[in-house]
Amino acid sequence: MKLRPQIKAQAKAGFLSQYGVSIVAILLATLIMYIVSLIYNIIYFQTFLLHGFSYASYIVAGGTIVLLVLLSQLSFLMSIFLYPPIIAGYCSFSLRIYRGQQGDIGDMFRTGFFNYWRKVGGILWMYLFTFLWSLLFIIPGIIKALAYFMTPYILSDCPDVTATDALKLSIRMTNGYKGEIFVMGLSFIGWAILTGLTFGILGILYTGPYMGASFAGLYDELKRNAIEKGVVRPEELGMAANI
Repeated sequence: MKLRPQIKAQAKAGFLSQYGVSIVAILLATLIMYIVSLIYNIIYFQTFLLHGFSYASYIVAGGTIVLLVLLSQLSFLMSIFLYPPIIAGYCSFSLRIYRGQQGDIGDMFRTGFFNYWRKVGGILWMYLFTFLWSLLFIIPGIIKALAYFMTPYILSDCPDVTATDALKLSIRMTNGYKGEIFVMGLSFIGWAILTGLTFGILGILYTGPYMGASFAGLYDELKRNAIEKGVVRPEELGMAANI
C-alpha cells in the first residue's frame, strides 16, 4: 500500500495533468449543490420574515406562508435526492483522475445517476448512521464517519454492490486504517485555511480537485490493500476482472 505522501503526489500529478476538466468538474458539482442549498435558504428566510409580521399581516400573508413552506420542503427534498448522485459522480471522476484515466464530465453525471436509488440509499444511510452515532457525543460520530469513508467510492466504483453492502464493506476495509484517513484530512488543513481566506476561490482552482483526487487515491489503495490481505474478496466488490 502506498504511503500518504505517495498518494498525494500521484493525485496532484493526475489533477494537474488534467487541470481544465478537473476545475470544470468540481465547479459544476459545487454549483449544483450550492444552488439547491441557496434556494432552500432563501425560501426559509422569507418564511421566517413573514412569521415575524403582526397578527393582521400574518392572516393576509397566510397563503403565502403555506406556499413558501411547501417550496422550502420541496427544495429540501431536492437536496436529499440530488446531493448523493452528485457526490458519487464526483467520487468516480476523482478516481479516474487518480488512476491516470481521462476525466469525463459526462461520465461523472452518468455514473452518479446510474442505479440512482442505490446511490441515494447508500449515501443517505451513511449520513443517518453517522448522525445517530454523533448523538452519543462527537467522537463516536467521527469514528463512524471514518468507517463509512469508502461508501460513496464503492457505490460509484462497484456497480454490483448494494447500498447496505457498501457500508458494510467500507467498515471492513477501513478497519485499522481510520487514523490514515483522519491524517489525510489533517494534511489539508493549511490548504483549507487558504481556501477560506480566498472566499472559496482556491477551493475551486486547486484545493478541491487536489483533495478529491487524494481521497480517491486513498480509497483505491485501501481497496487494493483489503483485497491483498483477504479482508474482502474481489467477488464481493464485483470487480474480479479488474483487479
